[in-house]
Amino acid sequence: MINLSLKKNEMPLQDPKERINNFDEVSLGYSLEQAIDEAKRCLACKHKPCVKGCPVEIDIPRFIQKITQGEIEEAYQIIGESSSLPSVCGRVCPQETQCEELCVRAIKGESVAIGRLERFVADYHHNNKHLLIEHVQSNNHKIAVVGSGPSGISCAYDLAQLGYKVTMFEALHIPGGVLVYGIPEFRLPKEIVRTEIKTLQDLGVEIETNVIIGKTLSIEDLFEDGFEAVFIGTGAGLPKFMNIPGEMLNGVYSANEFLTRVNLMKAYHQSSATPIQMAKRVAVIGGGNVAVDAARCAKRLGAEEVSIVYRRSMKELPARLEEIEHAEEEGIIFKLLTNPVQIIGDEKGYVQSIECVQMELGEPDSSGRRRPLIKKDSNFIIEVESVIMAIGTTPNPLITSTTKGLDTNSSGCIITKDDSGKTSREMVFAGGDVVTGAATVILAMGAGRKSAHAIDMKIRSLNQK
Repeated sequence: MINLSLKKNEMPLQDPKERINNFDEVSLGYSLEQAIDEAKRCLACKHKPCVKGCPVEIDIPRFIQKITQGEIEEAYQIIGESSSLPSVCGRVCPQETQCEELCVRAIKGESVAIGRLERFVADYHHNNKHLLIEHVQSNNHKIAVVGSGPSGISCAYDLAQLGYKVTMFEALHIPGGVLVYGIPEFRLPKEIVRTEIKTLQDLGVEIETNVIIGKTLSIEDLFEDGFEAVFIGTGAGLPKFMNIPGEMLNGVYSANEFLTRVNLMKAYHQSSATPIQMAKRVAVIGGGNVAVDAARCAKRLGAEEVSIVYRRSMKELPARLEEIEHAEEEGIIFKLLTNPVQIIGDEKGYVQSIECVQMELGEPDSSGRRRPLIKKDSNFIIEVESVIMAIGTTPNPLITSTTKGLDTNSSGCIITKDDSGKTSREMVFAGGDVVTGAATVILAMGAGRKSAHAIDMKIRSLNQK
């Protein structure tokens, strides 16, 4: 029987007063009863508009119908036909602007909670099923995947299922890329990432950590070692700065460094090799998910007042609505239509305050958002002791600067010939943030899948000659 409720089942959450004192996951997940009740809101539309909004094209109505029948493992297998990271995507994917945005139920009420159901199914599988993965017979072709983030995982997963011997190279000491260094524990528990990585290894994918391609080994070295194709999925980990006075003061962090130290090096533990002593007043510059993540981490590290400083209004804020709501519940202050012009230090070289200007919105710019314009004579001071810059990232140039014939654009992103990820270098493919610039996990995964199948087609065609 269809559930005609116009609203989603609420997601159980940690109390805001409790969660600002820990790094445990905020969203607690549906119970089996809640998941079945929510699944019954799905109309099982024959034309499946939600699937069109999914970058990896999960058969959403089909897996949801399995939930209504209590066949949760079957639902997981359906998701697994398209996605290598269901536990991750169910937590961090912006469903509200993708699959859920196209849900028919959203015309008169709220969409079906597709993301929450995906998370439930994946978690249920990992908690209740321990199925042995059958190894696909090897086709004796070796592929190298550079980077173990979302695009690399997705590419390796699909290639392994096609019988390729895949070796993944990761520069850090732990695989997972941005999933382990960029997204906080309270949004994405690292045990979830380890479980997904284990699934990849069970498929036969070998992972070599502490290998920096472009320094430890080159792309040419990989080909000389017998790899027939290389996929580059190294993301965009080089932080951007505003180039304003004071950015070199003590107490100024890039969000990339700050989140890496918190997420990967556990800087919130005093026993950490690189503990962070958080200031009482913190300003985070930027308005995306990274800015919100950094602000919420700063709060958990003991900052009394944390402000997100963003030059547009709340309507243009690019972070997910759910994360903004959680941040507001936790006491994060949003200083909107505000932009820093300099960071002011004391005589010892430590941050003392930031000078800002008030903004107003003009006509839309190339991004489709209204252009922020400076209000004349609107300068004012915000007293802070720490500043976190979260205004975006670009790809690290190490690989492109050490690989002959690999074309990049003015932003340092690798240029691909089409959505298959083919680059200017023969048998080198690329996908995810290293091509698009900083984007979402699910878009990177979609790119990895497309490159995997393009690599397969290319190798098959070469073998037929």
